[in-house]
Amino acid sequence: MHQKSIAATLCPLLIVAASAASADDNIAPGVGNALAIEISGRSELVKSAKAFIDQHIQDIADEKLRAITADAIDNSKTCIRHRAGLDGAAKAHAVETLKAEGLVDIDDEGKFPGGLMAGVFPPVNADGSECPQLPQIFTSAPGSVFGGHHSYPGGLAVHEAFNLSSALSLAANYRRAYGHLGADGLPEVTPADAPMVKPDIVIDQDAMLAAPMWHDWAKMIVFQWTGTGSEFPELNFGGNGKTDKFGATGNSKTGAHHIIGVAEAMSRGLSPEFVITQASAHAAPAEGNEFMVVNWLRAAAIIARIDPVATGYLARDPQGRLRLPPLRHLADVAIQQALPDEPNLLVEYVLHNLSDADHTFTGPSVAEIQIVLKAVAGRFGYDPNDAATYNTKFRNPVLATFSAERLQILYAAGGADAVVAEIDKLKQAGAI
Repeated sequence: MHQKSIAATLCPLLIVAASAASADDNIAPGVGNALAIEISGRSELVKSAKAFIDQHIQDIADEKLRAITADAIDNSKTCIRHRAGLDGAAKAHAVETLKAEGLVDIDDEGKFPGGLMAGVFPPVNADGSECPQLPQIFTSAPGSVFGGHHSYPGGLAVHEAFNLSSALSLAANYRRAYGHLGADGLPEVTPADAPMVKPDIVIDQDAMLAAPMWHDWAKMIVFQWTGTGSEFPELNFGGNGKTDKFGATGNSKTGAHHIIGVAEAMSRGLSPEFVITQASAHAAPAEGNEFMVVNWLRAAAIIARIDPVATGYLARDPQGRLRLPPLRHLADVAIQQALPDEPNLLVEYVLHNLSDADHTFTGPSVAEIQIVLKAVAGRFGYDPNDAATYNTKFRNPVLATFSAERLQILYAAGGADAVVAEIDKLKQAGAI
C-alpha cells in the first residue's frame, strides 16, 4: 500500500479494528488461525496463487536469496530470525529505543491494545526461544487489516501473486522502453509483440521476483485471526507522525508488517540493494519521500538489533543525516552536492513501489462487497448480526473462494443477483 493511502484508509480501519477487538486479542497467538488455515485450504484461488509464487521462487537466480525466500514462505517451521532469543527485557529495550529515536508515536502506548510492545512484537509460537515460529501459514494470512484489501484467509497469497505479476510486467516494460538498441546502435522502443532481446540496462530480476514475496511476509505475524473470524489490529509506527522528515514536519508512520518484514530480511543477511527495494513498497524514496524509507530502515534495524550503517543499509551524508547509501555507481558524481535532497535512487525501488499499487481497487472492493454480502446473507441463512458465525461460515469462505475483486466486478455488471449466483456455487458444493 502506498504511503498516501495509509493515512486515508489504513488508520481509520485500524481504529475500527482496535475498538472491535478485545484487549487480549493480540497478546497470544490467534485462536482463529487454525480455522483460517482450513478455510484457505479449500480455496482453489488461494492454492493457485501460492503455486504461482512457488513457481517464481525457482526463478530467483541468486542461490542464497532463493533458499532464504523459499524457507521464509514454504517452511511452516521456519525460525523467525529477528525474534530469536529475544526476551522481555530485549523487547522493552527495543521499544524504548524506538521511542528515543522518534520512530513510534508515544501516544499509541495507551491507544493500541496491549501497548506498543504488542504492536511491535506481535505474538508468535515459541516466543523467546532460539527458534520462534510463525503463528499461521502463508496461505492462511489475510492481505491487510479486517475490512481492508484482501482481508480474508488466503488474501496474502492472492495479493502477493498479483504484485509479483505486476513487478515482472513493469520491469519488462522498462526494459522494452529504455533498454533496447536499434540497428543504428541508438535506443528505440521494442514493440510489445516483438521478441524481447537482451537489454543493455540493469534491472535486477531477482529483486523484481523476491521483493513482492518478501514485502508482506510479516502479515503472517501481524494479522492473526480471532475466534470471531476477525483479525488482530495493526500498529502504525516507523515515525512519530509529526516531525519525521529529518526533524521537520512529516509523517512516516506505516503498518507494522512493513517494518517487521524488513527487520526479518535484515536478520537473514539479505543485501542492501534488496532490502531497500523491499522497504520502498509503501513509498518510493523519490519526490521528497526518502525520509520515510530511511525511517523504516532505521526502525527495522532496531528490531533486528543491527547497526544499519555498518551493515550498509544506510549511510550518513555530510550533514550527518542518515540517508540511503550510494549503491552500485551512484557515488561516481557528487549529485547530492548540487541536489542535496535528491536520494540515491535505484530503479528497482520505484518499480517495486508501483507493483504494490493495486490497493486503489482492492481496498474499495472489500468495502463495497462486504455491504453486498450482508445484504444477501439472509438468502443463505446467515445473520450478519451474529458476527462469529457470519464471518467464519459465510464472509470469510465466500471471499477466500471468489475474492472481493471478482465479486465487485461481477456486481458492477450484474448487480446483487450476479453475486448470489457465485455464492450459490458454494452452497451447492455444501461449503456454506
